[in-house]
Amino acid sequence: MENKNQKYFEINKDTWNKKVSVHIKSDFYDVDGFKKGKTSLNAVELEELGNVKGKTLLHLQCHFGQDTLSWSRLGAKCTGIDISNEGIKNAKLLNDALGLDAIFIESNLYDVPKNVKGKFDIVFASYGVIGWLPNLQTWGEIIAEKLNNGGVFYLIEFHPIVWMFDYLQTPPKLIYPYQNSEVIYEEYKGTYTNKDADIISKEYGWNHGLGEVVSALAAAGLHIEFLREFEKSPYNILPEMEETADGMFVQKENLFPLLYSIKATKAL
Repeated sequence: MENKNQKYFEINKDTWNKKVSVHIKSDFYDVDGFKKGKTSLNAVELEELGNVKGKTLLHLQCHFGQDTLSWSRLGAKCTGIDISNEGIKNAKLLNDALGLDAIFIESNLYDVPKNVKGKFDIVFASYGVIGWLPNLQTWGEIIAEKLNNGGVFYLIEFHPIVWMFDYLQTPPKLIYPYQNSEVIYEEYKGTYTNKDADIISKEYGWNHGLGEVVSALAAAGLHIEFLREFEKSPYNILPEMEETADGMFVQKENLFPLLYSIKATKAL
């Protein structure tokens, strides 16, 4: 199975390398605005994680580093990892352009124990990360291993119900299981920032229910402080979403949550 996963990881890495060149020019990521001081973080993670000043922070699956660098601007000493070498290359360029001191390391998440030295006060992950991971038990163990005693893990993620739909069909069709051990393959033109981009996204992913996520963290010895679910998303990435007065987005029918967040701590 591990050899099979390696093939999946390599194809995902190639797709994310292609996505970086599109994303970095997109309005979605607004790199020009970011360089001028705009944060890439949303109100929910800023409020729930709280003050990071003077703390060490490991950002898992950081793409090209905007959130990592946003935490750096707030005073954290940050390290970001990502499977995409193009993502890490551009994260380092952005870090240098902004005169910040974040460290970026190209690494598959499962290779973090050998590629990232030391422990951290905070481990952070956000938006569209869980689905690239076949094994959450090992994920939870790595998080616990990289946390200092008393440290905090924080995850803000799209709700697993969101991933049950095939958005390549109109209207989206409910076809995927809530949780599954089998890999899901999708292939489509473009990317979520630009559906007309001249790339073919080939993606292998896995669906994980909330119970699996929470249990993986608890089994690794972390204490779950909260699990919260949200009906609004800061991102307009699903079909026919409606904008709310606070600049967030909801689905027309509003039948299920769009996001969830988890905060977990390692005992002193």
